[in-house]
Amino acid sequence: MLLSLVASALGLLAAAAIVPGVVISGFGAALIVAGVVAVLNAVVPPILAALRLPFTLLAGFVLVLAADAAILLIASDVLDDFAVSGFWRALLVALLAAAVTMAIEIVAGINDDDRYTIQVTRRVARRQGAVPLTDVPGIVFLEIDGLALPVLARAVRDGNAPVMARWLTEGGYALAEWETDLSSQTGASQAGILLGSNDDVPAFRWVEKESRRTVACSDPADCAEMERRLGGSGLLRDGGASRGNLLSGEADESILTVSRLADEKGPNPGYRAFLANGSNIVRSLVLFSWEVVLELTAASRQRRRDVRPRGHRGGSYPLLRGAMCVMVRDLVVQAVLADMMAGRPAVYATFASYDEVAHHSGLERHDTLEALRKLDQQFGRIEQARRYAPRPYEIVVLSDHGQTQGATFRQRNGYSLDDLVRRSLSVTVAPLEAGEENDTLVGQALGEATGRDAARQGRKRIPDDEEVVVLASGNLGLVYLLERQGRMTLEEISERHPDLLPALRAHPHIGLVMVRSAADGPVVMGPEGVRRLEDGAVDGVDPLLPFPPGAAGHLRRTDGFANAPDILINSFFDPELEEGCAFEELISFHGGLGGPQTRPFVLYPASLPAPAEPLVGAAAVHELLAGWRRFLQG
Repeated sequence: MLLSLVASALGLLAAAAIVPGVVISGFGAALIVAGVVAVLNAVVPPILAALRLPFTLLAGFVLVLAADAAILLIASDVLDDFAVSGFWRALLVALLAAAVTMAIEIVAGINDDDRYTIQVTRRVARRQGAVPLTDVPGIVFLEIDGLALPVLARAVRDGNAPVMARWLTEGGYALAEWETDLSSQTGASQAGILLGSNDDVPAFRWVEKESRRTVACSDPADCAEMERRLGGSGLLRDGGASRGNLLSGEADESILTVSRLADEKGPNPGYRAFLANGSNIVRSLVLFSWEVVLELTAASRQRRRDVRPRGHRGGSYPLLRGAMCVMVRDLVVQAVLADMMAGRPAVYATFASYDEVAHHSGLERHDTLEALRKLDQQFGRIEQARRYAPRPYEIVVLSDHGQTQGATFRQRNGYSLDDLVRRSLSVTVAPLEAGEENDTLVGQALGEATGRDAARQGRKRIPDDEEVVVLASGNLGLVYLLERQGRMTLEEISERHPDLLPALRAHPHIGLVMVRSAADGPVVMGPEGVRRLEDGAVDGVDPLLPFPPGAAGHLRRTDGFANAPDILINSFFDPELEEGCAFEELISFHGGLGGPQTRPFVLYPASLPAPAEPLVGAAAVHELLAGWRRFLQG
């Protein structure tokens, strides 16, 4: 505490030297100011956090930030040796002082002590209701979005995930691989993991032909409908909490959960512990700004060195990266700590920062691995908090899918998948619908949380004059022919659009095309061969040779979905270079078959029962995790 007080005093001195109109008479005065600010920060933010405000996150963030500036103004009024003129200068001093203080604490090694944070969180938990002591273990599931097992293994080996490395070498942890479904993306995986089923989720976005609407796994209404349709055995039923997920798993409590974003409009006590610690707000703003600087620097370095493949990193992306790598991450970590102090039996939290950076920077580039290292550090905080919780906790880390790398389809060809389809048809083709999932998610979250009607990303009505819709989900492409409601057969497509399938099959960056034949059932076509999925017969070269052994089963299952596309396309995959290409503008991608995108993991305490058989599909992971809840909690 004394070291932190000294660091705060030095931060205030540095800020006063930078901001005009601020005066502190020496280190002794700065120490007194730091003490007064610390006392007021221990009183004022908790009072503000206790207010039941609509749009809790936005309103609380603004109020606590204003309180930080007001506290400095109060200190200026009561102390003779400190003066600051005006609210905005006080706010700037608060931010600059926080930045300098954090730097000093990192150098001095005093930034990893969470005891004050835990004390605040425990008080908040007690005030929100009784916290019974129990010996029945709880379980915390921490999902790293987009991290493949091979990437984790190298990160552990090379020192980029020291906490998880220690768990594996000294902490009695075991590591298991699991195989995703055909749709290797968060929507399908979380539906399977959290709800026990991802039936009829063919991709991140798809078309309901009967209603002529698109559906997206990032749209709140669509996610709520998925949960209603697929729910019934949610992983988080009976007291669980959902933090930062697409789906809630039927949890009792949730924040930043897309299927329940309507909850963000009303008073949400899930944010109270974060807002009650006043330093969280200025710290997050400072780290957010620093993350933006890191992104701009890394992007400039890639351009200067002509690194390839190189993703688009301009526009609003630096702000999106800062939001995912700092703001959302810190909110989710604080929510998990609060859940543990409240003794919740099960918590599932998703961390999307690695996935976000990898999409644009690459799988294992320096700044991508730095995002992973920072996540690993947060897992260490959660581990240390267990000793303060009212019940013992087991921690399980898992991923929902991996990622595969390669230059995009457009970068390789100069045109997109919808352009290729359009050239082969004489009908109107809608522009390609794609887009990075976190961008959509954050946009929706901001719209809901601020009361602003964000542009709808899902369930969009397709205009009547558009006869073909092409969608992208990583390296999975979906073509819907809207000439009739039902799914068109191979024979019908060949008769009505004779140039389409040959053009797709012949393209060097398309690995396979699946359609349904009236005579032979689901058929997979490649550039030099055809495979019938019902009997496994192959004419020519098997198009599934570059893909995992389970590819045929995943394709056959997807073919049975009511909303499967008329034509399903998967990009090529080169096993030697381990690269493919996305149909959207992401150099590291996931969504279909090929490479580490289908190889996520589960890192778990060896005291829990090991999987009895290979984990194939997200529903199998649900059974494993739900089995562990039953094993621990009955």
